[in-house]
Amino acid sequence: MQFSKSTDYALHALIHLGLSGKSQNVGIKALSSTLGVSESYLSKIMSKLRQDGIIRAVPGVNGGYELARPAEQISFLDVILVIEGRQQLFECSNSRSQQHQLLVGQEPGAATEDVQCRHKPKVCLVEKVMLGAEQQLYQYLQEHTIQSVLDEALTSCSPQEDKK
Repeated sequence: MQFSKSTDYALHALIHLGLSGKSQNVGIKALSSTLGVSESYLSKIMSKLRQDGIIRAVPGVNGGYELARPAEQISFLDVILVIEGRQQLFECSNSRSQQHQLLVGQEPGAATEDVQCRHKPKVCLVEKVMLGAEQQLYQYLQEHTIQSVLDEALTSCSPQEDKK
């Protein structure tokens, strides 16, 4: 699995907006320059984030973008789902094979209701593992927010007291 560059740019843009805070919105020109991406490409990304209520556009001469909600309420998962789409990462496509029928407790070639072993699960065991991994990934991404990254960045940038 690989996330697109759009997700990378979206997350970095949100972190930049989070660093700027509510007092100062950021224009598309400045943001694209900071991220090293074209204005038109970044505008499409920002449009998706705006439509989903993650950011808001501030109109006017000094307009730009700002976070629409607090950074601690914007998870990495929120951003990924907006940019990549809401789709299942794994889908068992081998449901008609003999291997699959054995994994769900059916004798190969048997009718669906003619189960060989009643205690075996009725779901593909490969799919069960993959869906479990997907749930773990989603949970991890839900736990990490724009604010958690900002906090870590600010902690690592703050001067350490000299030990004497």
